[in-house]
Amino acid sequence: MSSEVISIDYFSKVDLRVGYVKHAEKIPGTTKLLRLIVDLGELGERQLVAGLGLWYKPEDLVGKYIIVVANLEPKKFRGYVSQGMLLAADSEDGTPVLLTVEKPVKPGSKIR
Repeated sequence: MSSEVISIDYFSKVDLRVGYVKHAEKIPGTTKLLRLIVDLGELGERQLVAGLGLWYKPEDLVGKYIIVVANLEPKKFRGYVSQGMLLAADSEDGTPVLLTVEKPVKPGSKIR
């Protein structure tokens, strides 16, 4: 069953960008939370907090091109402010899989 239908105008408010992961580390005292520094080109670098620590090692994320919601309201997790959200999908076994691009593009490229 699909979710609520939205208009194209509503969807256009979501600013999806390609981000390049420059740095990643575990957040001390947690098992799931990772802190990422992501280059969003003209939008600058952003800190993202993601609950991927059970499935990804920080070093596996560095150098990846990921999809980021760039205009999400900042939210604090364990004292770290997340300035966006990376996108992932669930695999058949429930493991999160990062959404990426087919080949490298300029960080900050708008998803359309």
